[in-house]
Amino acid sequence: MELASYLAGERWSDHPACTHPLLAALARLVNDNVGDAGRARLVRLVPSIIGLSSDDLRIDAHIALRCATTALPVAAAERQLALAVSVLAAEEMLARLDGAPGRPMSERSRRAMDEVPHAAEQARRFSRAARITEKGFRRYAAPNAVQLAVVGIVQACVDDPDTLLRTLLEETIADCETMIRGTRPTETVPAATAPIHA
Repeated sequence: MELASYLAGERWSDHPACTHPLLAALARLVNDNVGDAGRARLVRLVPSIIGLSSDDLRIDAHIALRCATTALPVAAAERQLALAVSVLAAEEMLARLDGAPGRPMSERSRRAMDEVPHAAEQARRFSRAARITEKGFRRYAAPNAVQLAVVGIVQACVDDPDTLLRTLLEETIADCETMIRGTRPTETVPAATAPIHA
């Protein structure tokens, strides 16, 4: 994120104005939780996050949803309930923002929840009693979903958590690119050989 601030002509910072705050938070978390080789491969993604900024709460909801649905099937059992609640909260927020409360979950969310039926049922019971505000979602629920997802992936029993984290970041950037610019990312710079710290 510091490199992004530099390339965007901003003051040197790991919280640049040129990138959506929640996307920047995900980038920092991924950077901080991959090894040196994985960190070096993240450099090529930096140009693609410059200019991806918006006040639309749908962006926060989509980022939270991408993170939670990616981590939920691989996370340890003790993290699954919180991630399942995050999926339901993001789906509810998107439906509310689109003026379609009560609509069915997206296919990606349904598949992720089907992988963890016990946690999904507990989350549904919990979510029936809770209604989050837009302010609370942006300030607490969405950032918590991102952090829970990254920690869940890092601690998961998967062969290559670095690759899963990098893929999560790439897919989230692509989602934001589509929502903010209406296009998919097309060009990246080659990976550097030296690690850059976000």
